Amino acid sequence: MIRRAWAALCLLLFALPAAAAPPARTGSWVFDGAPSYPGVTMMRVERAGAGVRGEITTRWYGPIAMQNPRLRGDTLTFDARNLNDNAHPTRRWTARFTPRGVRLTGDMWYAHVVQDGRRGAPAEVAARTFRPAPPLPALGSLPDDGLARTPPMGWSSWNRFAEKIDDATVRAMADAMVSSGLRDAGYVYVNIDDGWQGTRGPDGELRPNAKFPDMKALADYVHARGLKLGIYSSPGPKTCAGYEGSYGHVEQDARTFARWGVDFLKYDLCSGEWFYADADSVKRTYYQMGAALRATGRPIVYSLCQYGRFDVADWGRSVGGHLWRTTGDITDDYKTMSDIGFVRNPQFPHAGPGGWNDPDMLEVGNGGMSADEYRTHFTLWAIQAAPLLMGHDLRLTGASDAAILENGGAIAIDQDSLGVQGRREASIDGIETWRKPLAGGDVAIAIFNRTTADRDADVPPGLAAQGGRIIDVWRGRALAADETRLRVPAHGTVLLRVVAPGTTDQEGTKR
Repeated sequence: MIRRAWAALCLLLFALPAAAAPPARTGSWVFDGAPSYPGVTMMRVERAGAGVRGEITTRWYGPIAMQNPRLRGDTLTFDARNLNDNAHPTRRWTARFTPRGVRLTGDMWYAHVVQDGRRGAPAEVAARTFRPAPPLPALGSLPDDGLARTPPMGWSSWNRFAEKIDDATVRAMADAMVSSGLRDAGYVYVNIDDGWQGTRGPDGELRPNAKFPDMKALADYVHARGLKLGIYSSPGPKTCAGYEGSYGHVEQDARTFARWGVDFLKYDLCSGEWFYADADSVKRTYYQMGAALRATGRPIVYSLCQYGRFDVADWGRSVGGHLWRTTGDITDDYKTMSDIGFVRNPQFPHAGPGGWNDPDMLEVGNGGMSADEYRTHFTLWAIQAAPLLMGHDLRLTGASDAAILENGGAIAIDQDSLGVQGRREASIDGIETWRKPLAGGDVAIAIFNRTTADRDADVPPGLAAQGGRIIDVWRGRALAADETRLRVPAHGTVLLRVVAPGTTDQEGTKR
């Protein structure tokens, strides 16, 4: 009787619905369809003594270790290193486990992440496991290769087109540089910024995306017009726009660029700052690409873009650089432009033939500033011997913008063979005077009005005694002997060239 009752009870228990199994809290989870940034593809959690440890794997930064992980019931919380936010060097993340998987939430830089994951099969885990690049080479020093004896001049796609750039647009810009006279004014580089990259083949070689069907043919097209082609990459896994970087493929990419016929490389730190976060590693990663470019045997101007960190002007040349960014990105407004031109870029020394401080691309022609402000922009870049890389749609260059960009006197001051970066001499009540020595004994003087009202400014005393005459570059005329005060527009400038006696001025006349 007792046995029959026990058997019946057992049958009843088995017939009842099974209670939900407690969710697994250790192991590997994979995330399908992850957003581009930071692109979490996998999470791993394992026991560590009485607690746990783990990491999340991202497309941008590879594995990100969990800091201070705490598992309470079905919820795991941890901190993760955060980029580009000094106020929040780490951010709190949460993983909530369910019988079906896990929901991961957290913040990194500008992105709020909410992703649902599932248990990963061994093959999926293996495919998503991050493969670190080989160790960086020891830091070396590369000799001067004779390139960029004056600041590079040309055009770059980013300011106007961002990542929405394609083969047809680049060809159109090359054609416009020729037909407008910009090439003959000295602009020769046609630079494709971020957005051209596709995926790597089984051999590891980087292919362009569908917008760029044949890079070699594009380079040939640009070269046939007397111009040079530039391209863009990053030492990190992802570029700033989320495309494929050169991480783990530096030497291979350098050879690919050379084979295509590239003449200029902008190398932007981007996601590489996760891996190369101190002065030593940043120098070595830029040296690695500099040495790789030299090894191709093709002359390629090398632009370092790491935002002026770690006193880049002190070592930019030695890693093979010909120009190095001194700032974050410029935007098309007077405040940002003037902060870069008057404050940031002047802090950097060592500009000269073969190596230049780069305050970023020109915004002339994009419409965010007045003509006077654009003349100030161009004058600041010229007086500081900065690269002149236009950033607008060249097909839409208006007459006022063309007059600025093609002004031979201003370009000559920027391109002067002496290669001295001009410096501020005086600043009084919003009026600044800058001086730049030029080859042959000439001197360039820029007077800036940083106020919001037109002002009169004195011509620096003694200039007439230094030369045969004084040229007002923007107005295209010589100053009269008694002309000692000049009207300077609000946010505007006057640019003067003092012509030394016995030299040939910009009009080709002996003085």
